[in-house]
Amino acid sequence: MKILIINGQNHLGSTYHIGKELADKIGGETKEFFLPRDFGEFCLGCTNCFVKGEENCLHYEKLKPIVEALDEADVVILTSPVYVMHTTGAMKAFLDHLGYRWMVHRPEEKMFRKQGVCISTAAGAGMKSTNKDMADSLFNWGIPKIYKYGMAVAATSWNEISEKKLAKIHKDMDRLAEDIKSNHGKVKPGIKLKGWFMLCRMIQKNGYNPKDMDYWKQKGWTEGNRPWKG
Repeated sequence: MKILIINGQNHLGSTYHIGKELADKIGGETKEFFLPRDFGEFCLGCTNCFVKGEENCLHYEKLKPIVEALDEADVVILTSPVYVMHTTGAMKAFLDHLGYRWMVHRPEEKMFRKQGVCISTAAGAGMKSTNKDMADSLFNWGIPKIYKYGMAVAATSWNEISEKKLAKIHKDMDRLAEDIKSNHGKVKPGIKLKGWFMLCRMIQKNGYNPKDMDYWKQKGWTEGNRPWKG
């Protein structure tokens, strides 16, 4: 199984350690990226990716290694500590660059067979909204199975977390890893994802962006083909 971890921070904090533990317990080949170390560019809002194609983004070459790893992975793990109740700016900047891959534009069909995990930690609160920031993109990329894990660690570093909380984290990661392994190769879109796809299909049949419309037509999605089949 191929696992991709995209960390929304450079430092090896609590969120990183939980994501790494999960990947190790799943087993397989793991690739890791750290933001903003491996990609720290802000979206310029030029709309080139939407209108002309993603290769016209000024940051395309810098982003390409992460996108290629994203396409190859079976499991995509996004981690982010809570910054003012939301994901880090680095994670948000990365996700902004993949807006062209959202369902309403040009989703990659490989996404419809993957599993995704959102992991966040905070000293106190904000994990729910932070995980939602990341899960919104996973869903709109087409990933059918998304897990969310948030932990209030009551600490500012991994070494300061209490033994009781660490024991819970280890137990939770054991369970989550088993769920992911048992679902490998079996995930299918649910009603919500299929419904959103069908709505986007209607948009693309009478759309406004030729780049998106041509993409859907070439895939056969405006007719009978579906990205989760075949």
